[in-house]
Amino acid sequence: MPGQDRPRSWNCHALLLGISVLLLCCVGPAVQAADHPNVVLIVADDLGGADLGCYGSRYHQTPHLDKLAADGIRFAQAYAAAPVCSPTRAALMTGKYPARLRLTDWLPGRPDRNDQPLLRPALPQQLPLEEITLAERFQKAGYATAHVGKWHLGGAGFGPLEQGFERNIAGDETGTPLSYIAPFGLKGRLMPGLEQADPGEYLTDRLTSEAVRFITDKKDSPFFLYLAHYAPHTPLTARPDLEQKWQARERPQNPGAQANAVYAAMLESVDESVGRIRQTLAELGLTEKTLVIFTSDNGGLATAEGPRTPSTSNAPLREGKGFLYEGGIRIPLLACGPGVAGGGRVVETPVSSYDLVPTLADLCSLGPVDQVDGVNTAPVWRDTGAVAERTLFWHYPHYSNQRARPGGAIRKGNHKLIEFYETGRRELFDVSQDRSESRNLAAERPDLVEALGAELVAWRQSVGATRMTPNPDFVPNPQGDDRVVVLLAKTANVQGIMLRYEPLPHKETLGFWVQERDWAEWDFTLREPGHYQVEILQGCGPGSGGSTVELRLAGQVVSFTVEETKHFQDFKPRIVGEFQLTEPGRQTLQVVPTRKPGVAVMDLRQVRLLPVK
Repeated sequence: MPGQDRPRSWNCHALLLGISVLLLCCVGPAVQAADHPNVVLIVADDLGGADLGCYGSRYHQTPHLDKLAADGIRFAQAYAAAPVCSPTRAALMTGKYPARLRLTDWLPGRPDRNDQPLLRPALPQQLPLEEITLAERFQKAGYATAHVGKWHLGGAGFGPLEQGFERNIAGDETGTPLSYIAPFGLKGRLMPGLEQADPGEYLTDRLTSEAVRFITDKKDSPFFLYLAHYAPHTPLTARPDLEQKWQARERPQNPGAQANAVYAAMLESVDESVGRIRQTLAELGLTEKTLVIFTSDNGGLATAEGPRTPSTSNAPLREGKGFLYEGGIRIPLLACGPGVAGGGRVVETPVSSYDLVPTLADLCSLGPVDQVDGVNTAPVWRDTGAVAERTLFWHYPHYSNQRARPGGAIRKGNHKLIEFYETGRRELFDVSQDRSESRNLAAERPDLVEALGAELVAWRQSVGATRMTPNPDFVPNPQGDDRVVVLLAKTANVQGIMLRYEPLPHKETLGFWVQERDWAEWDFTLREPGHYQVEILQGCGPGSGGSTVELRLAGQVVSFTVEETKHFQDFKPRIVGEFQLTEPGRQTLQVVPTRKPGVAVMDLRQVRLLPVK
């Protein structure tokens, strides 16, 4: 028979070769999985840094996310690259500062208005195709890639399929879903990949099902799944059964607390999504081969912006989405899986969205990464070393929908400086001791203010950050057709150290007026000279009444004494005096305390100039 005359040694070598090949076939995928773990990156939309149970929420219920944190690691000082969505998503995809990309606002961005003293810089309407995205890095390494959910980085020709994803479900140029309830469309337009849907299907559930389908399809090869939920972004819409459940629950009654039942129900759907993803991985035997990461794109929406808002409170963090204070840029970041030394470890190292590109490139052996602004934080994930201290920067040359003003920020060590572009005002905080950014240290550390301010200016120049320009059509606080001049707290310019505009819906006031030397002013445009009464809308807590305040306008002074109300946000209207205005045009009203016997001067929501007939 053929082969019978072959030497016995040849047969042994053949047998050994066959065994070797068999062993390689068996071991190969395991080695591959170790070198190239699967990655599931889940990004929630407008989820705040205090919204999860593992981050201190006592109202929201997030058991699956809390379990992810308990099994893995939780970053206590994770930052979004910007206080709004598109810039952060661009940074997450590229590893670059939004300022370097010049993509610094949500797309298409808030148009310029004549009540804003500065004009926004030119804003590209998409992430350039020349940028190397995270998906393209995974794809080059042989990963299957899928985008499920919100894209918001460009429309036709600039979508996920052009940026390294081989599958796209629901991603386009829009920042809000066409509908949270099927059919997933609006005015004849349907979300891509969701054209077929069961009536009443909930978007978060459907996106999760699409993610599960992709994981199941690609279970035998390395995959990168980017699951970018639209929830809990506005318009706040929850699954009906969950909303009913949360509406029936008792809610905190103290102002400013987390108590939005619809938002809580939406967050429960996101939490369920994470649970379903991890259950699928377990059933497919992929838990030990898959890195699961959960984060957000900016802080929670803490101001009124549409029906059923504000969405949440970020307390103890200050303010929320749109602001450069901690509530606008602190976000959750959880991770569990290969390359993560977990067990519920809490990481205090400050990190940012743009760090994910170099970090995942290391954890997943994607090859060298250069020309990015993020740093490789993988040693912290592995718990094998520290990351050298570095400086974090933000540049937001825009007026946000949440009433925040344009500015920049720098965090170096424990200190954070915020600079406001309209006036050049700078505020300094020690965020390690003062997470709520309640104590402005600018007057105590002028040397540090100057040093950090100079570093922020140098950074903007180094990355080619676009600048705002004066608005030639700016008309401050125009007189109404009824001849009334309304000066709202949100349009005031604060002077001094502690006084600030507080935008939370139960406040909408100039507050934290704890220093007598702090004062405020309004510019306004007078059309008709004449005789005007001055009405203030003032609140003052027990024990703080009796401050004396001067209103200064056109060389005239009106003095009044602050009256106590039930509390600082119990606002009462008062007529405090009169002004005779003889010239039309731009005017400036100053509010200057001259005596403060109590803890604070007052809270001041608005001033009105009422024409006297």
